[in-house]
Amino acid sequence: MGFAGSVALVVVVGAVVLVVRGWDVRLVLLGSALVVSAAAGDVPAAVRKFLDAFSDEKFVVPICTAMGFAYVLRHTGCDRHLVLLLVRPLRHARWLLVPGVLVVGFLVNIPVISQTSTAVCLGPVVVPLMRRAGYSPATTGACLLLGASVGGELLNPGAPELKAVEKRTGVPTTVQARQNLPPLVFTQLAVSVAVFWVLSRRWERTAPDPDPVDAGGAAERVNVLKALVPAVPIVLLFLSAPPLSVFAVPPHWVMGNVADPTGSLLSTRLIGLAMLVGVGVAMLVAPGRAKDCVGEFFAGAGYGFANIVSLIVAAVCFGAAVEAAGLAGVLGRLIAEVPGLLHPLSGFVPLGFAAVSGSGMASTNVLYEFFYLPAVALNENPVDVGALVSLGSAAGRTLSPVAAVTLMCARLTDTNPFTLAGRVAVPLLAGMAVVVALRVAGVL
Repeated sequence: MGFAGSVALVVVVGAVVLVVRGWDVRLVLLGSALVVSAAAGDVPAAVRKFLDAFSDEKFVVPICTAMGFAYVLRHTGCDRHLVLLLVRPLRHARWLLVPGVLVVGFLVNIPVISQTSTAVCLGPVVVPLMRRAGYSPATTGACLLLGASVGGELLNPGAPELKAVEKRTGVPTTVQARQNLPPLVFTQLAVSVAVFWVLSRRWERTAPDPDPVDAGGAAERVNVLKALVPAVPIVLLFLSAPPLSVFAVPPHWVMGNVADPTGSLLSTRLIGLAMLVGVGVAMLVAPGRAKDCVGEFFAGAGYGFANIVSLIVAAVCFGAAVEAAGLAGVLGRLIAEVPGLLHPLSGFVPLGFAAVSGSGMASTNVLYEFFYLPAVALNENPVDVGALVSLGSAAGRTLSPVAAVTLMCARLTDTNPFTLAGRVAVPLLAGMAVVVALRVAGVL
């Protein structure tokens, strides 16, 4: 590792300090990328990377259409009815509230994808319910955070993390969501829920007596038709892909004459199309709110670009600069010398990056490139390694006090984001440790 690598290490430490002190993550990452690129003698490479990522369909289309769909779900009330339907069995079983809310959040996050949107639609129903049952604001907020962000979106073929792996390996996101990710995601979920449930009992024994809280929305009637709308895009994606292949979308509908030798761009646009169909269905089931749905869709798309794509762009620039400085090569040589480190590092390095940046999508898009070649060199399935990178990134995002979902959960429960991040840290780290151990043992 030469001069550029040494500079990169110093810059990484400085970036962590600045983020912890409250600096904007995008500013820190872009500034760090320029400094490291200058040390490596190739600033134009960072500029090119910025422009490429800024206009990359593989980021923009899935994220912006998914966020637009999430906004339409919120506008039409479809997301709320899904939550009401799932929460209904928990209203009279206090002892099941903690694991039940965690699982409900996980299930809602699968079709909604956005963790922040999941928390927003869960909050008005779950927070009063848990507070009335006597749970403290901190436990309620941490429960909301862990459920909304533990990794449900990784089972949705439209998740941007899966697109990053597809871009490198050519394996469709539908295959990843059906085969590679479920064993890891469900193991993480089971361990995290169990540990959080045990810890929550201890927290509540030492918490002050709660003030009485009205359980708003407890008697609201559930519209089952609306509750099913959030699942429309994910159902369409699975039905149109192998092995089901119930129907096929004519390529000219979304591609025209655009060259797409790998098929990656087609799958990206099919995700966008599925989200648009979901918007149309939401308009049909809520005709009284249909006139504003297009505006809500573009408002959500704008939010997705400003708050998610922008962070990915900054992180991709930073990752490219770090790679140019030689740190990726150092990581590859370390794994080559100690092959047993591949799986632990592919789980916990993305976790650390996501904890600092507050974005699991950015962490996956940046760091998967660092582990792809070492995985191939060791004859490990790079898609399985990508699944572990994605899961580690999701865990890091969830325990990050600067992540958008953490800030939203803190706002919904009037708590401190650092408190919430602290409460979910042990369950998440325990889950990741079990997943990595089972992967190393060849069980997963």
